[in-house]
Amino acid sequence: MEKTVMAAASFEKQKYYIAPEFVSLPDSIKAEVQTVCVVIAQKLMCTFVMGFYSDGDIYFDIVKSEDAIDFDDIGAELEIKEIRREKSELLKALKIWYLIYKTPDGEKVKEELLKTGKVEL
Repeated sequence: MEKTVMAAASFEKQKYYIAPEFVSLPDSIKAEVQTVCVVIAQKLMCTFVMGFYSDGDIYFDIVKSEDAIDFDDIGAELEIKEIRREKSELLKALKIWYLIYKTPDGEKVKEELLKTGKVEL
């Protein structure tokens, strides 16, 4: 399944990146995505990536430094589970936005959302 990077933060380089095709996200959502990426990158001392699979599901990638011999892989997975739990509303909003604006069936999803008030995800 194809992946599209939405945003990333690097602990090592102290940089944050949002892909140009996602700058049209609402400012509040962009700010929350940035906070998530930066906090996790700092906490795990890694590069943290958020993106979308082609079906709209959100993925997280953790890229650890080559010299990080004591990286806590289990702790990293727990952090991702915590994000999925604590930020479920953000992730749901991102998925809906992606399905509407970035997929060929976006108009159908938008019509269904307007008609029923909800979208099956």
